[in-house]
Amino acid sequence: MSAVEVGQQLPAQDFPITRYDLVRYAGASGDFNPIHWNERFAKSVGLPDVIAHGMFTMATAARVVTDWLGDPGAILDYGVRFTRPVVVPDPEGAVLHVEGSVREVLDDGSIVVDLTATVDGQTVLAKARAVARGGSK
Repeated sequence: MSAVEVGQQLPAQDFPITRYDLVRYAGASGDFNPIHWNERFAKSVGLPDVIAHGMFTMATAARVVTDWLGDPGAILDYGVRFTRPVVVPDPEGAVLHVEGSVREVLDDGSIVVDLTATVDGQTVLAKARAVARGGSK
């Protein structure tokens, strides 16, 4: 295994998001807010269409780190700022594009990873940063 280095790029990933994914997430999370599944309601409150749950978007973006490390339990700390909703039209859905790079390797071997998450070239998560154990890959 080679050491992880500052500036190292994680493999970028594209995550398709459909209404089906949102309904499944609603069932798992208990968040049945109609802005996440009912187009008519979403538009009635001023949204362009149904939007993905923020926590769904956040968790999906973190997969770039967990897939790279091979351990879904590797993340020790994670935070983001939501910059715009992920609009999920039917039937085509949306594609969340996520890139990551190692910002820092800490003394205990854990790593700090900065993530960039976009849909159609527009940033949907800002200040997305994960701290994870597994500083060697």
